[in-house]
Amino acid sequence: MNTIRASIAALCLLLLAYSGSAQPFSSRATRLPEGRFKSGATTLRAFAPVTEAVRYSVVKFMLDGKTVALGAVVEADGLVITKASEIKGGKLMCRLANGRDVDAERLVADDENDVALVKIAASDLKPIEWAPEEVSVGQWAVTSGVGTTPEAVGVISVAPRKILHKRAMIGVLMDVQAASARVKEVLPGMGAEQAGLKPGDVVLAVNETSITKSEELTRTLRNFRDGNTVKLRVQREQEEFEVEIVMSVPKPERTPRGLNREERMNRLGGEVSQRAEGFDLALQHDTALQPEQCGGPLVNLDGKAIGLNIARAGRVASYALPNSLVKQIIADLKARSHLAVMHEQVRDTQQ
Repeated sequence: MNTIRASIAALCLLLLAYSGSAQPFSSRATRLPEGRFKSGATTLRAFAPVTEAVRYSVVKFMLDGKTVALGAVVEADGLVITKASEIKGGKLMCRLANGRDVDAERLVADDENDVALVKIAASDLKPIEWAPEEVSVGQWAVTSGVGTTPEAVGVISVAPRKILHKRAMIGVLMDVQAASARVKEVLPGMGAEQAGLKPGDVVLAVNETSITKSEELTRTLRNFRDGNTVKLRVQREQEEFEVEIVMSVPKPERTPRGLNREERMNRLGGEVSQRAEGFDLALQHDTALQPEQCGGPLVNLDGKAIGLNIARAGRVASYALPNSLVKQIIADLKARSHLAVMHEQVRDTQQ
């Protein structure tokens, strides 16, 4: 892999030479040519040796003719992993690095981490090689596709951490001036209204966990996701009672102002992935991926995968599941797939 590292070094020297050839000082700023931006053609070509080392382990998925995701080959006989939420329904096809299109079938999925195991109609493929070392903040991170140059490049910006799911709510605004967890307003059309909560009600507990302040209620409810049911013990004047509330993600027009602004900021520069949160463990890099560029490997300068790109989360934030988690997911999905085949064979025998 010395050739790869030499190419990257040459790029750095080229950029230094370019800056050194400029006048030492000028009141007029020198604009860097677009090709030398992080996503520019010149920069991407400099990383071509990295892509050449890995692109035959990458596939591109198309759903009803539209590109929806990349994938990483995990077994030579056609087992591939990818982003599950992008390949639901429709006619699924797969394009290989040699330009050939083949049929693809989704087998099983890890819904918690949005990873699917897919069988494609191809053999003698090159499985992805996983990097043995730990990821370091600041190291290069290359997103390879099936082409001869990368889809994008960036650097690791945050070490692996848990990514919370999209914030779900019971549908109330709290009285932050009150000493207790007192409801100030009940939002229309959400679970709290349907359960009969009213302004002035005080939340005493969530699923037997005692609540004394609004901050405790917010922190406790953050552990639940869209569709979960929570049991609240509530005090109304001198009466105590229990209600069950189904939590939900509010529609944009009902989202508190601060959260709505955050979502708008995240969408600057393009759409985020339809599933961009709720992962057990993910590392963050500053590559501005598009949703259809997720699902494939994120690799180091040696062409070894350091993770699986799982989501574009914001303007300069993309997430990748780290190797340790991906390997566990692959083993689990393969076991579940084999078990499903065995059950199907038993049913066929009984018939």
